[in-house]
Amino acid sequence: MTQVPQTRRTRLLRIVAVFVLALSGVVGAFATISPAPDAVVPGQAVVREPYPIDLDSALLPAPEFVIREDRFVRGDGLREFLERLGIDAVESKRLTTFYAMHRLRPGTMVRAEIEPSGRFRNLSFLVDSDKTVRFEHSGDDIRVTEDAVRYDIVPVARAGVIRSSLFGAADDADVPDSVAIQMADIFGGDIDFIRDLRKGDHFSVVFEMLYRDGLPVRTGRVLAAEFVNKGKALRAVFFATSDSGQGGYYAPDGSSMRKAFLRSPLEFSRISSRFGARRHPLFNNWRAHTGVDYAAPTGTRIRATGDGVVDFVGRKGGYGNTVILRHGGQNTTLYGHLNHFARGIRRGTRVAQGEAIGAVGSTGWATGPHVHYEFRVGGVPRNPLTIALPAAHPVPAAQMAAFRGHAAERVAQLDLLGSTNLALLQ
Repeated sequence: MTQVPQTRRTRLLRIVAVFVLALSGVVGAFATISPAPDAVVPGQAVVREPYPIDLDSALLPAPEFVIREDRFVRGDGLREFLERLGIDAVESKRLTTFYAMHRLRPGTMVRAEIEPSGRFRNLSFLVDSDKTVRFEHSGDDIRVTEDAVRYDIVPVARAGVIRSSLFGAADDADVPDSVAIQMADIFGGDIDFIRDLRKGDHFSVVFEMLYRDGLPVRTGRVLAAEFVNKGKALRAVFFATSDSGQGGYYAPDGSSMRKAFLRSPLEFSRISSRFGARRHPLFNNWRAHTGVDYAAPTGTRIRATGDGVVDFVGRKGGYGNTVILRHGGQNTTLYGHLNHFARGIRRGTRVAQGEAIGAVGSTGWATGPHVHYEFRVGGVPRNPLTIALPAAHPVPAAQMAAFRGHAAERVAQLDLLGSTNLALLQ
């Protein structure tokens, strides 16, 4: 057996001893560490003190009246409806003796202040869109008043692109039909909305929305509009030229958008026969067609294309029921095949541009409902679709400075909306 030297042996024993001591120290450390004692929680006490409450003073007093609203619907009786609002039977019966109460129409919202006893303080509802009828106790009597509705007017801006029709584009842009009709009237002297619209034409419009009690009621007038047709942009701004608020639509340079004549006697329809030679649909021979035929359903409103005086109203041969208007100078317009005449239309009656003069029909030599429209200068028929139409008067010179400032604000709104249209077109 090999003998390990004493010195080396001693060194090995020391190394083993150190290793054992180190290991025993670690174990001892684990064995001697004990968990820390739980933290001492301070003592707590609940103190209860009596607090007197006066129940009579704590309760809210009963209201002197409550406000109730309900909609009068078809099938409701007046007395039953008023009692449903909370008005007692005696008061309800008394209210029905007033004529104004019978102006309440189905669909109308009624508002009332009613006392706990069933006695009403006041009751009101809308009539004729712009008036409010109000019933109010005055001692033992009931006072009835009628006042103009006070609306909050908020301008609304919209933009749209023509895909198929003006009304379709208006629906897509959340523009009410009443606003679309106003746009057609404003630009009707420059754009024939029956035959001139193209896919990709676009519009911007700022119009009034009328609110009552925080709820939208109806639209007001168009304040500013732009219509781009076949790449040509037309702009119009409403400007009041009188203290009463009466005014008109003008281009940004102050020229009137209103022409002395509208292009068409119908707001919307289609052309069924143009001006010039044609084969007559009844007699099957070639004849000169001295006007333009606009097809539309029977009863469609026919409007005067310009200010004038009724020169003829009645039956006129193949034209059937006919109205002829005499305008300034040598200009006259003829409207044929009418179903009936508008109320008050008689020889000598003065009519305004856009005013109803009758309704579409098929009287006389006609194969279907339409209006035959002629524009005559010195008694000679001219093509209504191509004749140059004179413009109305521009903004008065004395008001031009005020108009420029007003128009600049509206044009800035249209410029902002124009960027929206560019996004829609892309």
